[in-house]
Amino acid sequence: MKKFKPQSEWIRYKVYGDKDAREKLILQYVPLVKYVVERMKYTLPSEIEQNDLVSYGIIGLISAIEKYDYNRGFKFETYAIPRIRGAIVDELRISDHAPRSLRQKAKRLMAACSQIEKCLGRSAKNEEIAKELNMTMENFNSLLYDVSKLSLISLDEFIIRSGDSKVTIGDSLEDKRAENPSTTIEIKDVKETLAKGIENLTEQEQLVISLYYYDGLTLKETSKVLNLSESRVSQIRTKAVLRLREQLRHLRKEDTL
Repeated sequence: MKKFKPQSEWIRYKVYGDKDAREKLILQYVPLVKYVVERMKYTLPSEIEQNDLVSYGIIGLISAIEKYDYNRGFKFETYAIPRIRGAIVDELRISDHAPRSLRQKAKRLMAACSQIEKCLGRSAKNEEIAKELNMTMENFNSLLYDVSKLSLISLDEFIIRSGDSKVTIGDSLEDKRAENPSTTIEIKDVKETLAKGIENLTEQEQLVISLYYYDGLTLKETSKVLNLSESRVSQIRTKAVLRLREQLRHLRKEDTL
């Protein structure tokens, strides 16, 4: 079998417009789509088909191949992963049919956390949030579980748009990609805000965010590391993400769930 040489295929496609090279590039980088889908699927409602996520991701991959400039000196994987994730999130936003009532509950949850933390100057405990919301702990835990299934309760949402460049909170947290000069200042602001927000999380919440976003573990893998149930890890992650989103609202152009 002839060995795949990425650089030569990029030249053939970008310089000479070779469509065969384009197809080879798509096939070569399909595993990137599967990687992104594997990361995202555990945070999405179970009724969303994995094949649909892959289809959405392929759209992002093709777009990334079309727009990638191989002369700029950073790896294609670095450029493509945020765009694959972005294409999936875009499609989920379009097709999302979560009840408005659940979105309102998520906003109430964020507001309660924020109010308690402003009053007490520390991270809000679950019992305190439940009391603020007039809920029993059983109902509060049920709410956290329901909210965690909202497809957009994630740090994988676009917060910076510069031309056709899209950067997510998740990307800035991962810190594993070469920074685009056009968004360096914005990313710096995001990281500073996130750093302050993360400092206010509980130790357990910090650990879950670190394992999930920095170390790339899935919720299932994180649950094994922490010796907690997957549902419990999901609840911890949901609460942490909601709190970080609340702190980042001023960096977004819209305030929607």
